[in-house]
Amino acid sequence: MLKIFKYIKLKEWIMAGASLVFIVTQVWLDLKLPDYMSEITRLTQTPGSAMREIWSTGGNMLICALGSLAAAIIVGYFAARIAASFSQRLRSLLFNKVESFSMEEINRFSTSSLITRSTNDITQVQIIVVMGLQLVLKAPITAVWAITKIAGKGAEWSMVTVSGVLMIVIMVSMLMIFVIPKFRKMQMLTDNITRVTRENLTGLRVVRAYNAEGHQEGKFETANKELTYTQRFTTRAMALMTPVMTMMMGGMSLAIYWIGAYLIDAAGLSLTANGVPEKLEVFSNMVVFMNYNMQVIMSFMMLVMIFVFLPRASVAAKRVNEVLDTEPTILDGSVSEGAAGLRGEIEFRSVSFSYPDAAENVLEDISFTAKQGETVAFIGSTGSGKSTLINLIPRFFDATEGEVLIDGVNVRDYKQESLYNKIGYVPQQAVLFKGTVESNVGYGENGSGGDYASEEVKKAVKIAQGADFVENMDGGYEALIAQGGTNVSGGQKQRIAIARAICRSPEIFIFDDSFSALDYKTDRVLRSELKRETAGVTSLIVAQRIGTIMDADQIIVLDEGRIVGKGTHRELLDNCAVYKEIAQSQLSEEELAS
Repeated sequence: MLKIFKYIKLKEWIMAGASLVFIVTQVWLDLKLPDYMSEITRLTQTPGSAMREIWSTGGNMLICALGSLAAAIIVGYFAARIAASFSQRLRSLLFNKVESFSMEEINRFSTSSLITRSTNDITQVQIIVVMGLQLVLKAPITAVWAITKIAGKGAEWSMVTVSGVLMIVIMVSMLMIFVIPKFRKMQMLTDNITRVTRENLTGLRVVRAYNAEGHQEGKFETANKELTYTQRFTTRAMALMTPVMTMMMGGMSLAIYWIGAYLIDAAGLSLTANGVPEKLEVFSNMVVFMNYNMQVIMSFMMLVMIFVFLPRASVAAKRVNEVLDTEPTILDGSVSEGAAGLRGEIEFRSVSFSYPDAAENVLEDISFTAKQGETVAFIGSTGSGKSTLINLIPRFFDATEGEVLIDGVNVRDYKQESLYNKIGYVPQQAVLFKGTVESNVGYGENGSGGDYASEEVKKAVKIAQGADFVENMDGGYEALIAQGGTNVSGGQKQRIAIARAICRSPEIFIFDDSFSALDYKTDRVLRSELKRETAGVTSLIVAQRIGTIMDADQIIVLDEGRIVGKGTHRELLDNCAVYKEIAQSQLSEEELAS
């Protein structure tokens, strides 16, 4: 838990120090009240006391109470400022850290867990910071100070306080032993319910199409019940503290009054050294002790409130630290440019790759070269490693063995920003963001670090064969796109995603099965226009359709992670059985012969 506080800035530590000063002031004022109460008790019981003295002492009590209130308000203000700034910084750090993760780290934590850690877990830490500054600092100061005040007031009364404190400590310790593991489990179950909810929302169309609402409801109910039962256990355990504390306070008050009555009865009628009757002195001490004792017990009640939240916050802080302390496996290089005279050239040298903890390689001994301006296509059966291969180029993963080079430089040696500026990437599932058509096509920064001009966006959409449907939308290029692009069709999403890559004016295009939602005519026209308008740009295409890749300069056939064929469409029909089998399943005899 303490480890996470290293992210608090100096300014906030100074505010925390100021809070401590005001807390000490508040405690001092609170502990002055019993002294004034004792003085008023003595004055009211002493014959001949002037009303003016009682009013004066009462006025001092009121000033102390108002001063304590003002100090509490200031401490609350500081606590809220520190906690809000701290949680804001943690969210930013967590978001930036996740952005630096490769797919390996993201898969290790899972998306739903990262969402929970960024929201719920940080909120738990924020709550404990607010309560900690107001209660954790105040409680021990008040308890120790009050105990020093009552020391010597009466051994019998002191034993009552010590016994009560020991019982509270034992009770809290026992509860923590049983509750902390449950809080840890509760955070994992929160991850689980986030995952189920997210899965249901993102797959809602499939759920409805398959009449699987009942199945999804069952999954959610299972996750919900597990979380509810765990929360019920922790809530009930913590709820025990309040009635037990109330019972103990009542019992201690009764014990103090009982002992006080005995001591008063046993006291003589003689005067003390201060000229006060002995019975009155005992009674006054009992009033003071009762108030100080309540201060001690209230201090421990404040600590109990902290213990209610501390276990869950401690687990949450540990989970946040796990993300912040994770070192990305994809590290930045130092090279900004490729070798002189090379642009858009890609080379794989004996590349093999396996996923973390996998028993076998997904790719084995992959070697090929894509020259500037060439179109290189990849085809093969499902699971043959096509998408995995091209994901090594933008370093979504790093090769296990061998080298991937762009412009003669290993991709590991590039600064990631420089590497990404060379690439226009279109994933299998077209991703659109909430905004407009223009904001989606002009997404990110161009190579010079600036934004894209409207003319560049329109040209990119035109090349991607999207101008007709975009200009017919309400608002044209300013038409609103819903989150995930749910208000446009699959083909329209793909064309907007392709236009985004074109707008980037990269050295290399990577199309990961990005034409699958397009009809044959649009596919052919788009690729023809793309080749004409972006001459000199290297294109890598993953496709399932022979028609999409048959005009490529080089086609690479993959089977179980190995290259089993390499050449043009005509060459592969003659010498690659796997390619010929795929072609025969998609093309007619006339098309094969042409």
